[in-house]
Amino acid sequence: MSTRGSENKLILIKRKTRLEEIVVRYNTTQQAQFYIERLGADFSDYIAEDRNYRNAVETAVMELGSLGRVQLLEREHVPNFIFGDEDTVVVLGQDGLVANTLKYLHRQPLIGVNPDPQRWDGVLLPFTVKDLRLVVPDVFHRSRPIKEVTLAKAELNDGQSLYGVNDLFIGRKTHVSARYQLRLSGIVEQQSSSGIIVSTGMGSTGWLKSVLAGAAGVVRGAAQLYEGAEMDIAYHAETQGTNPAGQRQAWDDPNLYFTVREPFPSKTTSANLVFGAIRGDSPLQITSQMPENGVIFSDGVESDFLEFNSGVEATISLAEKRGQLVV
Repeated sequence: MSTRGSENKLILIKRKTRLEEIVVRYNTTQQAQFYIERLGADFSDYIAEDRNYRNAVETAVMELGSLGRVQLLEREHVPNFIFGDEDTVVVLGQDGLVANTLKYLHRQPLIGVNPDPQRWDGVLLPFTVKDLRLVVPDVFHRSRPIKEVTLAKAELNDGQSLYGVNDLFIGRKTHVSARYQLRLSGIVEQQSSSGIIVSTGMGSTGWLKSVLAGAAGVVRGAAQLYEGAEMDIAYHAETQGTNPAGQRQAWDDPNLYFTVREPFPSKTTSANLVFGAIRGDSPLQITSQMPENGVIFSDGVESDFLEFNSGVEATISLAEKRGQLVV
């Protein structure tokens, strides 16, 4: 059984802790402590989290160093890092760091490690630091199970593109309404809304679920105030419209799901094409009508975005690649 390469290169992705981030803001640990405790929070929790994470990083470097060449990479450098085809990527979580790394990979296996199991649930972090000595050799020998993850892709007509592991957001940077033209399966609609969310199977229990659950709750509330047709609408929302909000979709689900947030019907805009599936043969096409501050970002990372202003066309589709999570 072949290994991944003659030189085993391991990329260890880490993040800043809350303590590190707040010290950057307030210059010293003492000033950060004063600020946190003045607000009534427990600063010792910041200290404990930072200590546990630093210990996990040190242990991971030691464990991985005995198995191959290790490169330590900070979270903020991931978007611009060039991963080698034979690299093995280890992410020292939380879950969000796994998602925000996976979209920049091209079939390299990703090992999610929970640095503090007493603190984090870690849905995407099945391993602890001590597991690395057993898991990594299996990955090198391709004997470890891999779970494939469907990704979303936004591609602009100028050639730029962005991938999403959980979801894509298309809209305005601010709370100002987004204006655009939506096209899906031959249906064209002018819309004004708070933006569009496109979710993968992995992300179906996240942002998309909260939006659909909120919409169903609004309909149920309206049904209590009114009679007749509204009751039928509420029943339809609960039995049809909440899918996939009511259940966890498979991570390799072959469809994406979109929902339009707070669509506003007017003389020039409609609110009919507000929820549906994006399939392999029917991408969602959006033409921006926003003069400024139009954006597309993924997985909650607003700093890594595509500009989406007037005249730019975006095609939202299933990505040509899939994430490779080690399980």
